[in-house]
Amino acid sequence: METNRQKKIGGVLQSDIADVIQHALREAGIQGILVSVTKVSVTTDISIAKVYLSVFPHHQADKILQEVQAVKSQIKHQVAQRTKNQLRRMPELSYFIDDSLEYIDTIDKAIQGKENPIQNPDLLPRRKKK
Repeated sequence: METNRQKKIGGVLQSDIADVIQHALREAGIQGILVSVTKVSVTTDISIAKVYLSVFPHHQADKILQEVQAVKSQIKHQVAQRTKNQLRRMPELSYFIDDSLEYIDTIDKAIQGKENPIQNPDLLPRRKKK
């Protein structure tokens, strides 16, 4: 259970990290890729922040994650500059890919397509009778 303090810090970090990453992508000349920060969860002692990134198109996700990992310290520095009046100590940032949108898309395609378990119940494993 996150405390209100953790939620507030996560919210502040989320918007600032998103701004910094979007700015870095524009400066690098990378177009056609949308990166958003879907969630930032902060530990109780505010020492570590897990940053979840959503990348569209999804097949570019690993490449973008590697690029973000490579410039991790610069992102942290820029975010620290933005939050210096709100945070005493900047947490260590860990980046992860949030694939929940891809998962939802897969479910949507399954329901709309040929592999619809509602219309074709043979796709589902049989339940064992007791």
